[in-house]
Amino acid sequence: MDQEVIRHLLDQVATGATTPSEAFERLRHLPFENLGFAHVDHHRAIRTGHPEVIFCQGKTRQQVVAIAERIVDRGSAVLATRIEPDTAAALSDRFSTADHDAVARTVVVRPEGNVAPAGAGRVAVVSAGTSDLPVAQEAVVTARTMGAAVETIYDVGVAGIHRLLAYREQLGTARVVVVVAGMEGALASVVGGLVRVPVIAVPTSIGYGASFHGLAALLSMLNSCAAGVLVVNIDNGFGAGYSAAVINQQTAAEA
Repeated sequence: MDQEVIRHLLDQVATGATTPSEAFERLRHLPFENLGFAHVDHHRAIRTGHPEVIFCQGKTRQQVVAIAERIVDRGSAVLATRIEPDTAAALSDRFSTADHDAVARTVVVRPEGNVAPAGAGRVAVVSAGTSDLPVAQEAVVTARTMGAAVETIYDVGVAGIHRLLAYREQLGTARVVVVVAGMEGALASVVGGLVRVPVIAVPTSIGYGASFHGLAALLSMLNSCAAGVLVVNIDNGFGAGYSAAVINQQTAAEA
């Protein structure tokens, strides 16, 4: 249940279209609902503007579907991340509105009649290589689910820097840039030196042995000489997309 649903419910009570008892029943499970294996936070959308996200790793198909059912029943869209194909299929079977992105390993489910936001502002998601796409696409889906307009610039790593420079104009018009890179993670510093907006760097676990499953890229990004580069955890496309959408919303509100 999000802020708009609450306002609509209160308007219905005020006009007599809904009785106080009916409204109470709909609000009864706030702030959370205990499913035994999970406490579903229905109050999060009211506090932060965005509903709880289901991190599917380690959860069974039945658990993911049950959590999604409770969130959707309360009128909120739900984003499921790091989802396995069989769990994605289970959500698609349960919800006709389920949108599965196999590359991002995500599923977005919206209540019937809940239209996806048109997309405001502009977030640019840049990846160093094609191997980084799962993490980059997770950031894309997350930011779009949160209402941001997103543009992607993929496979423009520093090994062929002219590919990135061809997109300087597009980078310059973004309100925030997400840079996803493995190997040595140098792309974040390069982009940080080209733009005047926040850069959210995402190290990935892509690379040969000395990359240490993303640790080398993480340390490079943390030690970036470019000002304005912020760093999230290894392979955390969701965290980058979420933060980018929040920054994008704030700048859009100020515009």
